Amino acid sequence: MLTFTLSDERKMPAIIEVSQLTKCYREHTAVKSVDLNVSRGEIYGLIGPDGAGKSSVMQILAGVLRYDSGLVKIFDQSLESDKAAETIKSRIGFMPQGLGLNLYPELTIEENINFFADLRNVPKDEREQRKRQLLDMTQLNAFRDRPMKNLSGGMKQKLGLVCTLIHKPELVILDEPTTGVDPVSRRDFWEILSYLVQHEHMTALVSTSYMDEAERFQNLSFFYEGRVLAQGEPDSILEDVKGWVAECYCAEALTFYQHLKPLFSQVEIIGERMRIVALGSSKEDFEMQLNHLLKEFGLVHDLFIRPIELEDVFIGLLAHWRQKESDNDIQQQVGAIEVSAIQFEKRPAFDPKELMIEAKSLSRFFGDFVAVDEVSFDVKAGEIFGLLGANGAGKSTAIKMLTGLLKPSQGYGHISQSSLKDSGIDIKQKIGYMSQSFSLYSDLTVHENLKLYGQIYGVARGQLKSRIEWALKMGSLQAETDTLAGRLPMGLRQRLALGCALLHEPKVLFLDEPTSGVDPLGRQQFWEILVSLAKLNGVAILVTTHYMSEAEHCDNLALMQSGRIVAQGSPKILRQQVADDLGQVISIKVDRPYEVLAILKKANYEQASLFGKRVHLFSLNPEETLAQITQILNKQHVVIRDTQKLLPSLEDVFIHFIESDHTVGTHKKAVP
Repeated sequence: MLTFTLSDERKMPAIIEVSQLTKCYREHTAVKSVDLNVSRGEIYGLIGPDGAGKSSVMQILAGVLRYDSGLVKIFDQSLESDKAAETIKSRIGFMPQGLGLNLYPELTIEENINFFADLRNVPKDEREQRKRQLLDMTQLNAFRDRPMKNLSGGMKQKLGLVCTLIHKPELVILDEPTTGVDPVSRRDFWEILSYLVQHEHMTALVSTSYMDEAERFQNLSFFYEGRVLAQGEPDSILEDVKGWVAECYCAEALTFYQHLKPLFSQVEIIGERMRIVALGSSKEDFEMQLNHLLKEFGLVHDLFIRPIELEDVFIGLLAHWRQKESDNDIQQQVGAIEVSAIQFEKRPAFDPKELMIEAKSLSRFFGDFVAVDEVSFDVKAGEIFGLLGANGAGKSTAIKMLTGLLKPSQGYGHISQSSLKDSGIDIKQKIGYMSQSFSLYSDLTVHENLKLYGQIYGVARGQLKSRIEWALKMGSLQAETDTLAGRLPMGLRQRLALGCALLHEPKVLFLDEPTSGVDPLGRQQFWEILVSLAKLNGVAILVTTHYMSEAEHCDNLALMQSGRIVAQGSPKILRQQVADDLGQVISIKVDRPYEVLAILKKANYEQASLFGKRVHLFSLNPEETLAQITQILNKQHVVIRDTQKLLPSLEDVFIHFIESDHTVGTHKKAVP
């Protein structure tokens, strides 16, 4: 296990102490010798993909799941028995994974809160005061009488948080509370949590699969396959690993990619940019190596170098761990993708101006409910187009209309010149579709799944063998031919599902949240395939995602909320629009982050927000703002560790356009 030293600033006593924790489900070991220490008054993160063991750890700490071996202590109380666990449950709030799974669908917001208050024996006068405070913080006060089943995903999670907090717990354990939640609600969630930790001296243990949330924690643990790969303060992990990221724009991206791939630990084509990661290298050596390489490529421009991010560290740690675990070459173990193998057979040159997907004022009604509201966009050959939004935004419904699974209520569209209304069968022959849920047959082998889908898609018998061989090579699945699909790791399952969708060589590929739950390394490799399919073979790709960092790979984006598109454009253009409106992001690392946040808000910097031990805020004049803030903090004897100026993230972009769209939140009725 690779570990990092925890922050030297941790002075508070440990509220959670875990040593050599192990949990098995029959023959499967879900948690493997985990060590964990959480200090009082901090927000601690467990980060990892689905199946990493995070939920098992949290259920054990909440006292609802027994463990097999190790030491677990909360509030200095050992949880070695059910009776012992019961003694500390009144001091804990536990919110399980899943949108509203701890709530009652038929009860209203107020009825749910009252039920949990009664369950926790909260006195009535105290309950009303606490309820009013939490409803105001979560902006749910106006919806007290709305049944839980009629709430959006973000509102369900806010209500779940209110019910978890109603009895003022000292420790809250929140299992993936932001999964599937819109970015505005995610921001609100973090602001609420930071406020409660600051003002009520609460401690929070939070799990997430979103790597972009890692910087919000004071300390964290990276989980994978039941193990902790690394733990510590985010900035300390970055400082210990040491590495740099170079980004540039390149006209011949694939040629440049193939040249760089053998030389660096991570190389990606992300939308219009090339992204190169060097772990363990000095900036000077990295820059010198790059400048030497760039002399061979006159088409590269706008090169800049910045420090690595936590996702780069996690990918590097994951690759290192897999290499250590395997006696074989790392490429055989993790299934690295060869771009030269990602090619359709006998595919002629494509016209990058050819419209492959066309949607014009597409709408879909379910009774009076408007699921998709006059959506319009175009996708050309070789383009990756992203529909970005939370669960319930209308992304999946839009894809179902474009694939012929649902008829539009209004509007029209074309897939490779075939009308949605008149050519259902013709469209199905031109497209590949990979659904959000696992669509393979778990009890069939990899080869049997490919053969079955080839027959379903009507691949000629004489071509089926070669197409299966192509799919196996594309996904690096040759060693898994006889493995049951249900036993494959998540990343390999997704590659198999993609291979099944591509057997008939479609011109258009629809992917509905294809990497949900996949670890960052598997996600990176999956996107290597998609980029190659688009740029080498001219496949038009429409992908939905709720991973903000993943949306960077798209050439163009449409941001969806409540069935509507609120903004469109390339990530670069959308980010620049936000920078023009709001300015750059100033990031300040300080010794007393909660106190600094309160100081800045009192000084009229209302938009300041907490990111772990950093405070972020926007400024149109960053130099002047930074000078003013430095003066304010110096007067309060605050130690400023460092400052950074950043471009707006895609989450910042989404929030800005959502909040600028004044029609969001209105309930439009379907027009017959």
